[in-house]
Amino acid sequence: MRDHRELGQILDLFSFQEIAPGAPFWHSNGMIIFKELEKYLREELDQMGYEEISTPIIVKREVFEKSGHWEHYRENMFYFDNPRDENEHLVIKPMNCPESTFVYNSRIRSYKDLPFRLAEIGRLHRNELSGTLGGLFRVRQITMDDAHVYAAPKQVKKEIMAIIEMIEKFYAMFDLKPTYVLATRPEKALGSAKDWDLAEKALGEALEKMSKQFTIAKGEGAFYGPKIEVHLNDSQGRDWQMGTAQLDLVMLPKQFETYYTDEDGSKKLPWVIHRAIFGSFERFIGMLLEHTDGKLPLWLSPVQVAILSIGEAQANYAEKIAKTLVKRGVRAKADTSGDTIGKKIREAEIRRVPYILVAGDKEVQNKTLNVRHYTAGQVGEMELGALSKKIQKEIKEKISR
Repeated sequence: MRDHRELGQILDLFSFQEIAPGAPFWHSNGMIIFKELEKYLREELDQMGYEEISTPIIVKREVFEKSGHWEHYRENMFYFDNPRDENEHLVIKPMNCPESTFVYNSRIRSYKDLPFRLAEIGRLHRNELSGTLGGLFRVRQITMDDAHVYAAPKQVKKEIMAIIEMIEKFYAMFDLKPTYVLATRPEKALGSAKDWDLAEKALGEALEKMSKQFTIAKGEGAFYGPKIEVHLNDSQGRDWQMGTAQLDLVMLPKQFETYYTDEDGSKKLPWVIHRAIFGSFERFIGMLLEHTDGKLPLWLSPVQVAILSIGEAQANYAEKIAKTLVKRGVRAKADTSGDTIGKKIREAEIRRVPYILVAGDKEVQNKTLNVRHYTAGQVGEMELGALSKKIQKEIKEKISR
């Protein structure tokens, strides 16, 4: 099994440069994976009633003083004083949580607005120690599939169940089965014991209602609320903590006064669910590369089909096939170089291209292609119409391998 950094180089996905420690340079192939994940995520968010927002990368320090991050998380933050205004102190945001409250508070909310679901695919920066940086697994610049759900306490269980359903659906596409950990109240917790009991009960009952087994991590919750951790075992037997569903009883609601007007006219604080399906794009992509040894699912593969001509005589046919597939929404490339067909096949296999189509005299005459698949092996001769329908169906249905 290869290291994801080596696979990233082989597949031309990303690189790291000395001028930006801990921040990947995403190449065009890598951006295809990024964009496909974003596209999938946005489609799911639209279906589930989320509103997508985008908040500033640089904000005033007071925001993080109010949230408590300035006191407890400062060493992991990038911050600076405005050289043109000595009274302005700024932070490059390390998380999206506090900023979402400003969108929530941009107008008066009532109980009819809840649950209010805000999603942000946000670029964050964290000042990790240089000695701890490691490929995509530990970076200073990360992209989070973040969301914050403002809900009345009685709505929380249903929202958590919807999040679990979303998590299960996502990881099933990669033949990965999540396991769950419920992290409970730590010694130094803010908020009342009654609220903590209700919150832990809501998370536990949501997992039970979904028939999900879980373990308890006693005292491992955040100081502002309990959380569900999503764990995965990859093909190498390694445990990964990926997504989360974190209940916030104190930090955002109380510190940023995110009130709503209840049915009786009184002002109440919502509970806030911080949730991420796969955590960060960087870490998830790194894990997936190693889990699959670079043989990504067809819908995520930068090049989905390679058309290889045996010789110069089939070059026009191979180019025509590639253009036809591209018009049908397939990422296809023709290799009409003067290399031997054996070398062309080896190169395509090294680059983990899912479908390799070989065009020789026989295929040109029969208007077919000789098909081989990266996991199924040799498929044989197929006519382009039937083959393209098969490929399009696999892309649409997001077949795992």
